[in-house]
Amino acid sequence: MDPFLIGQQVVNGLILGAIYGLIAVGYTMVYGIMGMINFAHGEVYMIAAYLTAIFLALLASFGVDSVPVVLFLTLLGTVAFTALHGWAVERVAYRPLGRSTRLAPLISAIGISLVLQNYLRLSQGARTQGVPPLLEGVIRIPAEGAGGHFVQITYIQVMIVIMALAGMGVLTWLIQATSLGRACRATQQDRVMAELLGVDTGRIISVVFVLGAAMAGVAGVLVTLNYGSFDFFIGFVTGIKAFTAAVLGGIGSLPGAMLGGLVLGLSESFFSGFVNTDYKDVFAFAILIGVLIFRPSGLMGSPEVEKV
Repeated sequence: MDPFLIGQQVVNGLILGAIYGLIAVGYTMVYGIMGMINFAHGEVYMIAAYLTAIFLALLASFGVDSVPVVLFLTLLGTVAFTALHGWAVERVAYRPLGRSTRLAPLISAIGISLVLQNYLRLSQGARTQGVPPLLEGVIRIPAEGAGGHFVQITYIQVMIVIMALAGMGVLTWLIQATSLGRACRATQQDRVMAELLGVDTGRIISVVFVLGAAMAGVAGVLVTLNYGSFDFFIGFVTGIKAFTAAVLGGIGSLPGAMLGGLVLGLSESFFSGFVNTDYKDVFAFAILIGVLIFRPSGLMGSPEVEKV
């Protein structure tokens, strides 16, 4: 087997897995705190793609042409607005239904997902849109025994990996070493007892939605700059894949979300490169089914213990 092809598929899989992992964090954090799935999370990622294009256009209109400044301001503005959308989703779709059945918030989140999807379709158009290349450049790594071929990774792809690792590191530190993280863990373990001990669980849940949306915003910016095109439907497809990554890694586990994303990304990449691109999604979901059959809690999840 060609070492060049193997090396390139590894790179492609790691990039794709980092993207899935960034988005999967939002699913796993909400589930870890509330025990519910936020099916509007994929649309928050989709909104980030449109916000990226809007901020790039605004900065260009004001004559800002420094690439580092443009990247920083676009990332900052997009993450801020996507975090606001995450907060709004929690306030509209979840908080009013806090005392209802577990099925009601799920249906509400699906409804919010459709509202956001069609709002973007009507306001921005249904056609595929794009942004110009912002950060050009390629790193070429010689592949041993590949006959002079090079494994290539772009600067934007390097940023995706760095931001994914940095974001996971910051979130892990936040949850494990801060008072906010202790409040999150307490809310996850026993919400009623946490409230009795003075934890504002409503605020904690809002913060979790904001953090998850912010990570989706980071993914939205970097993916849009990497691929250059997007439409109003990307949130559904990528959201389902990220949810699969969260379940694969062990939903409720932050490291599991990233591990699941990497496993899913590498699986898709190798299947596309060496078997058939048309059936890569089938192969990815087949892996998920296999993991759930033999390890229902996921790769890094822990079995739920019923409280009596």
